Amino acid sequence: MLTQTQPAPPAPTRPSLRFDRNELAGAFGDLGTDLPLLIGVIAASGVDSAGVLIMFGLMQVFSGLWYRMPMPVQPLKAFAALVIAQKLPGRIIFGGGLAIGVSMFFLSVTGLIDALARLVPKAVVRGIQFGLAMQLATLALTKYVGADGAAGYALAAAAFVVTVVLFGNRRWPAALLVIALGVAYALVFKLDLATAQKAIGLHLPAWHLPQTPDILTGALLLALPQIPLSLGNSVLATRQVAHDLFPERQLTTRKISFTYALMNLVNPFLGGFPVCHGSGGMVGHYAFGARTGGSVVIYGGLFLTMGLFFSQGFAEVVQIFPLPVLGVLLLFEALSLATLLRDISAERSDLLVALLVGLLCAGLPYGYLVGLVVGTAVYYAMQRGWVGLGK
Repeated sequence: MLTQTQPAPPAPTRPSLRFDRNELAGAFGDLGTDLPLLIGVIAASGVDSAGVLIMFGLMQVFSGLWYRMPMPVQPLKAFAALVIAQKLPGRIIFGGGLAIGVSMFFLSVTGLIDALARLVPKAVVRGIQFGLAMQLATLALTKYVGADGAAGYALAAAAFVVTVVLFGNRRWPAALLVIALGVAYALVFKLDLATAQKAIGLHLPAWHLPQTPDILTGALLLALPQIPLSLGNSVLATRQVAHDLFPERQLTTRKISFTYALMNLVNPFLGGFPVCHGSGGMVGHYAFGARTGGSVVIYGGLFLTMGLFFSQGFAEVVQIFPLPVLGVLLLFEALSLATLLRDISAERSDLLVALLVGLLCAGLPYGYLVGLVVGTAVYYAMQRGWVGLGK
């Protein structure tokens, strides 16, 4: 007797990409973090701006297509700060980028990154995100909002009101109107046509082959200070944000660390600045409307266009865009990160650990390493009753 079999369930399909106005608005959610760092690195090190911008754009497109969610890439922050402060040359940057790519690849393929993810509690991850939020908010309020004097404060106030009124609006995304406001301000008050014309022209990245002494020097000066921040924010905190916003995707720390490694195994050979994923970048894109990798592809396309056709004189040309507008975008990215504390706020011990970690991360040299180690130790000490909260 024949029996009727049930049809097999359809195979899961890859999430689709969208390129609507919300994805376009979300594409600007991390601009306030990335643009100043890239400008600073190019000015301090003298690296070819075409290579930096083109590779940064390509890595965005790669990440958007790979993850198909708002998973942008960012310049390595500790890396960039050291390059800017010490004016390190490109050969050291590329050597250090390759060193950190190899290190993260090792952690990924051996599974050590998963062991670390199991060891570090959620409260510590939330604290790392809170520390980053405090740093971004401080940067926005102290360096960006008042950059253009009284006119800048007025512009920031207008951008702030627009963002508050339209935040979360899917029909009229706030970031698009804020960016349009900034562009209009730049065209009226800052545009220098002679400078803009000098920047136009086709440019391609040049080939670089990092040498062993530069790799070793870059590993010591740049990669070692960056690794704690990368483990905390780029991998563990990013995985947590992905779980918060897209729980159905079941993104793993190993996958995040693998693409982190892959990007930095490619970037140094074509003049790209080392990059990572970041919880703040994902929150920024999501907060301003993005729900797919389309926002990241659009964002990458912006940098690709700048690198290919406008890279000569890049640092001078982009200065026309008003920093107060970037400051408002950065501030809302920081606020969105800080609100992630709410899911541990009911547990007093977890909240205290998160606040402690955040203060350590934001306030100390190598704060992300100190926060990661101290916060994890305090958490387990509390769990075992070695440290009491008092009555």
